[in-house]
Amino acid sequence: MSEMTEPEWRAFLAHGTRTAKLATTRADGRPHVAPVWFLLEGNDLVFTTGRDTVKGRTLARDPRVMACVDDDRPPFSFALVQGSATFSEDLAELHNWAGRIAARYMGEDRAEEYAARNGVPGEILVRVRIEKVTAQRDLAD
Repeated sequence: MSEMTEPEWRAFLAHGTRTAKLATTRADGRPHVAPVWFLLEGNDLVFTTGRDTVKGRTLARDPRVMACVDDDRPPFSFALVQGSATFSEDLAELHNWAGRIAARYMGEDRAEEYAARNGVPGEILVRVRIEKVTAQRDLAD
């Protein structure tokens, strides 16, 4: 097991179609975890969600988050990303990012389909400004 360098954890987050498991806190203090498709842009983890989902409501009330991205195949690796979220409901920006994110997970040929579905009123673009990363690789070695 060894700690990932910044270039290593950035490459790990950007690789393939791993989802982030996003942890937020509900108003009554209970935790909430949901998988999200995301992209890494600079110091931001970027994803979309519905404004009125549990995720959307908890983020609006308390923008602090923790995300876990892992590789569940031996020798196992993970990155924990801590940060604070900001939001945009600008439809052009939302549509653009929904398409870019969909291209990663569903392929370029379906990006516009998902952009049209997820880049609409009621959805929000979320940017989590990365404040801290804890990342380990090769846990089983």
